[in-house]
Amino acid sequence: MPYRRLPKTDQARLKSLKKAIAMEKMPMNEIPVPFRLLTQAKAYLPVFETLVSQYNMTFETQVSESKKYQNMVKNARMYVSHFIQVLNFAVLRGEFKKDIKVLYGLDPDDFTVPDLTTDAALVVWGRKIIDGEQERVAQGGAPLAYPTIAKVRVHYDIFCDQHANRKTYQQSTSRNQQRVAEMRDQVDELILQIWDAVEAAYVDLLPYARYQACTKCGVIYYYRKGESHLTPKTDEDIERAQAATLSLSFEE
Repeated sequence: MPYRRLPKTDQARLKSLKKAIAMEKMPMNEIPVPFRLLTQAKAYLPVFETLVSQYNMTFETQVSESKKYQNMVKNARMYVSHFIQVLNFAVLRGEFKKDIKVLYGLDPDDFTVPDLTTDAALVVWGRKIIDGEQERVAQGGAPLAYPTIAKVRVHYDIFCDQHANRKTYQQSTSRNQQRVAEMRDQVDELILQIWDAVEAAYVDLLPYARYQACTKCGVIYYYRKGESHLTPKTDEDIERAQAATLSLSFEE
């Protein structure tokens, strides 16, 4: 007899619950499980199905928005980095005194671009660059161009908005995932009780007949490596062997 294994995925769990509920269509005296378990399955199914659907929906949204987000991050990082390079070149050419870099939070003697590889760093440095340029211009300085701070700000603001939205998506997905995880144990325990009842009801059947009856009720079986699959012939062979044994007993 192949071995039994509880569902490993949420879709398989939902399918098992639906299979259990479908047993209500059987003649009343042939239903192999207590009605209380079927009633419980009917109560669990819509709740668990809704939780799984909500999680899948928020996860798919998060994945979709993540692709857009990465493009926005790339643009914001490019513009902030480019602006800092242009500022450094202006200082090196003598157009600005190097001390002006302090307004941007930059070291006057360091002409490298700050590390912008993380989103958090991009948030911080983008804000510093925008504020610094506004302060310098307010003091009477000529605005830098190629890129202008207005162009930098457009991409920076888009990035920041999406950065905040991304956290919301992640929190929503995590919350729904936790709700699904909390109910999985209850669903698994119910499925286990249903399957135990089904197998107990058909315990006296021959292997293939028992396998067929239990599978119809939603029990999931797997064959071990190299194990022979059950067929109608399996039961026929057993019946012949039993008949032969019975015949020998009468002869004795």
